[in-house]
Amino acid sequence: MAEKGIKLTIPDLLAMAERGERITFLTAYDYPTALLEDRAGIDMILVGDSAAMCLLGHATTLPAKMDFMVEITAAVSRAAKRAFVVGDMPYMSYQPSNELAIRNAGRFIAEGGADAVKLEGGARMAERVEAIVKAGIPVMGHIGLTPQAQSQIGGLKAQGRDAETARRLIEDAKVLEEAGAFAILLEAIPARVAELIVQRAKVPILSIGSGAACHGQLLIVHDILGLFEAFTPKFVKKYADVSSVMLQAFRDYISDVKEGRFPGPEHTYHIPKEEWERLQELIGDE
Repeated sequence: MAEKGIKLTIPDLLAMAERGERITFLTAYDYPTALLEDRAGIDMILVGDSAAMCLLGHATTLPAKMDFMVEITAAVSRAAKRAFVVGDMPYMSYQPSNELAIRNAGRFIAEGGADAVKLEGGARMAERVEAIVKAGIPVMGHIGLTPQAQSQIGGLKAQGRDAETARRLIEDAKVLEEAGAFAILLEAIPARVAELIVQRAKVPILSIGSGAACHGQLLIVHDILGLFEAFTPKFVKKYADVSSVMLQAFRDYISDVKEGRFPGPEHTYHIPKEEWERLQELIGDE
């Protein structure tokens, strides 16, 4: 594995999976958050289209636009000295054609500084994965709960909970691997189904809500910090209640300003005594 401060690569991630070292994976959408994640030693950062919900307040991920995604990916990439950065291709940035998919994936690399891209969909997206990989751009697959297709799959709910859909997911993972995906993200899939996929795979299988058998785990940073209140998936573990800390800080600030406690002398600039006296002389006749 790459040493601390040395950029992780796909061979590093493959080696981690092969020796059973769990891969850590979080989302980030801005420079300060990515900087802290990188300093903490996170292995991978996903600049997710979930930013449309977590940052912009949309009800779904669908309104995320390419220009927006590329810009925030660039911010994250500037902070990530070690972590492997994956840019999340937004809705309709790859579905229409191979040509569009390659062009937009290239923007994530050239403009966003990402190390790879991620796109949603199983066998139906294998052609896109293959085209992007052939263009020299690493691709992570994403199956199971695919938010960009939530109206088609019945909403934001677990997938593969019956034998037939579970079988299709196992087949999807195999097809994506054959198309050239360097890793596959499983979202909200039953743990036993995910374990079957892991057993058959030759690439790292990453989980967001798909059990402990996978080679690594992903969570949304706003979820683990308690900063997203619209809903909390079953698979989320909250590691801090940052929203309460922020709320109290805002209330304390409001109180200090209203009551005249802020700013105090320690927060203000001062003019030297001799300059103040000179100023008085200068304006004395006015």
